[in-house]
Amino acid sequence: MDQSFDTHRQELRRGTVVLACLLLLRAPGYGYGLLEQLAAHGFETDANTLYPLLRRLEKQGFLTSEWDTGQSRPRKFYRTSEAGKRLADTLLQDWHALADAFAAVDD
Repeated sequence: MDQSFDTHRQELRRGTVVLACLLLLRAPGYGYGLLEQLAAHGFETDANTLYPLLRRLEKQGFLTSEWDTGQSRPRKFYRTSEAGKRLADTLLQDWHALADAFAAVDD
């Protein structure tokens, strides 16, 4: 595939990773584990994209976090906040409306 094709695909997928993170983090998760979950669900993301996204969503109040120091390696666990759940619900509704609109124009 040529470079411009990949660029457009990346732009399309960018917002989907935000929604996928908000949905997956309804159960607490840490960065590397989230990377694996995202990949398992078809949302290939690299750490250089994910960690700034998690920090941004936390700063905006859509995620909360706490450190788990009970293991040999401390991990920061993230969880979708109530505001994040409302955002995820809204984005998911928008996603379904867009999918319906695409289906209508693709007929």
